[in-house]
Amino acid sequence: VYIGVGSNLGDSRGKAQRAFDAIGQIEDTRVLKTSSLYSSKPMGPQDQPDYINAVCLIETSLKPHGLLKQLQRIELEEGRERKGERWGPRTLDLDILLYGS
Repeated sequence: VYIGVGSNLGDSRGKAQRAFDAIGQIEDTRVLKTSSLYSSKPMGPQDQPDYINAVCLIETSLKPHGLLKQLQRIELEEGRERKGERWGPRTLDLDILLYGS
């Protein structure tokens, strides 16, 4: 399973590293590899800070929906507020990029 990690509010590098650590603490889940951290311009509105992005490869016995719930819990713990704003700034954004292919 590949998980995308992104942040552009606050200590984005620290949030990404804490996300890797928190993902590794999910029950029956193991982080196998993490990418380097990359800086990228935001999609959509440009009046926001650049993003820090990364990807991690994990092994988990969780089903996709169960994994999503755990990732959303981690986002909330890092201060994520879901406002429905597409391409808006994020304290932490965790996305399932690829599951079981």
